[in-house]
Amino acid sequence: MILYVDKPTGYTSLDCVSAVRSLVGTRKVGHTGTLDPLATGVLVVLTEESTKVAEYIKDVRKTYRAVLKLGMTTDTQDVTGKILSKEGFEGGFSDLKEALPSFIGEISQLPPMYSAIKIGGVKLCDAARKGVEIEREERKITIYSLKAEKTDQNDEFVLEIDCSAGTYVRTLCDDIGKKLGCGGVMKELRRTSVDGVGLEKCRTLDELRAMSKEELCAFGLPTEEVLTGYEKVSFPAFFERLYRNGCEIYLKKVGFEGKYPENTLLRVADADGKFFSLGRVRAFPDGLAVKSEKMF
Repeated sequence: MILYVDKPTGYTSLDCVSAVRSLVGTRKVGHTGTLDPLATGVLVVLTEESTKVAEYIKDVRKTYRAVLKLGMTTDTQDVTGKILSKEGFEGGFSDLKEALPSFIGEISQLPPMYSAIKIGGVKLCDAARKGVEIEREERKITIYSLKAEKTDQNDEFVLEIDCSAGTYVRTLCDDIGKKLGCGGVMKELRRTSVDGVGLEKCRTLDELRAMSKEELCAFGLPTEEVLTGYEKVSFPAFFERLYRNGCEIYLKKVGFEGKYPENTLLRVADADGKFFSLGRVRAFPDGLAVKSEKMF
């Protein structure tokens, strides 16, 4: 079962997992796309069988609404950190708008020290809390669109961001501040969608707690719901039995020859259209074939 949670500020993503674990009565609960305690918004929580798909839904598009505060920097790149500089922002909205186009498209980001990324088996945030700086490599991300709005504060602006997975909005705020020569930090962050699923499909933890077990199950979505980006196929009964028993199914034997290139991931369903597996197209001695990668 998939639950879309509107994460509250002050909670870690793991706090939300713990809360859902208590509600659904199972220890098998996880999440994708970590949100910092400061952030709110769409958090995808996976329960039971759905935890198997976490690795397949990492690289999805996301949108955010953030508040950028210019004229200061911190060690965490947001307002919760230790202030490193406070110069103030002498520019205007036009200066910010002029800077934004250089951040649209494929760009490089240096992962922040205060992040959950592991390097050499060590979490960066754990090292940062001990005052240790770990060498990191820049990563490629994509900003599909980036817009700014004024607020009633001359040094604060709302950013609307449509980006690839792996984007650190805190780092984006810091980089924009560097571009303007005054520094910048993230003051607020709200994730407004994940892979096209918006806040309208989410429920707060309090709303989930108010539901009965039946209502909670009715609200939850089936595992397949987050896999619709992969094409769905079915095999004739004989080949389905072979597939379920771990055999590779050659594309030429089921009428799929030339249709799917090597490494294609497919949703496999039974004759009634019920999803039961993820299969990958691989090269075998007699040609390309689909072999089960995950069964559900």
